[in-house]
Amino acid sequence: MRIVSLLPAATDLVVTLGLADSLVGRTHECDWPPGELEHAAVVTRTTLDDGLGSREISAAVAADRAHAGSSLYVLDEAALAALAPDLVLTQELCDVCAVSYERVAGAVRVADTGPRLVSLEPRTLAEVLGTLTTLGGLTGRETEAAAARADADRRLAAVAAAVADRPRPRVVVLEWLDPVWPVGHWVPEQVAAAGGTEVLGTAGAHTDPVPWERVLDAAPEVLVLAPCGFPPERTLRELPVLTDRPGWADLPAVRAGQVWVVDGPAHYNRPGPRVVRGVEVLAHLLHGVGTLSAGEAVRLR
Repeated sequence: MRIVSLLPAATDLVVTLGLADSLVGRTHECDWPPGELEHAAVVTRTTLDDGLGSREISAAVAADRAHAGSSLYVLDEAALAALAPDLVLTQELCDVCAVSYERVAGAVRVADTGPRLVSLEPRTLAEVLGTLTTLGGLTGRETEAAAARADADRRLAAVAAAVADRPRPRVVVLEWLDPVWPVGHWVPEQVAAAGGTEVLGTAGAHTDPVPWERVLDAAPEVLVLAPCGFPPERTLRELPVLTDRPGWADLPAVRAGQVWVVDGPAHYNRPGPRVVRGVEVLAHLLHGVGTLSAGEAVRLR
């Protein structure tokens, strides 16, 4: 089977199911596991400059939507066709996360003799893990999918048992810093599974930017920064857009030294199997359960 993944989370799934060798094409953002995807051709690129800050990226996204985008990503249609894939994985959930479904559908010209185009649309934690079963069925990897799902369920159950009798702190996770954007979809469920209460985000739903005053009013005991697409080192460079805001120093999380920068793309932004590790990381931040690996979280002091 020849697979093209046009979504980093889908690439995570492909690798988890032991299908990395079948991956012939990927996006410019597919980066896990490091050093193991170079054999797959890159068929997308972004039109955004690398040096843009949060506010500039937000402005570019807003302009793109106003002009009925999405022009944020370019798909190399000729390269995609040359790869002759049997299966193309894409998404319709977010027009900022990847090439649009409509553009991909037009490029592959879906027909009885063409590649199969599958859109992955998980919105909840259970649906994210369900994509393992979906892709396993599509690729003949049902056994591997069942094993991966069982491992995920076991790890989540272990976290649940470890935090069952702990107090549940008030948590705010931000997926963008300027404007301030609370998390939605599966992330509030990750927080709940880790023994916390997400007080701004809405589980299973798309969210919108909120005024900074909403964060102040929420008075989080723990503040987690997980900007979409930003590794921790880039988030750290962007911190002044938050720390310079009025009332920052008065937030309970700031006063208690409970502000954390985490790896958003690895564990929170992408609806793939690594969201389970995201729960384990949060359980450590909230309750000291388990351990952290290098780069998974940085505590601001």
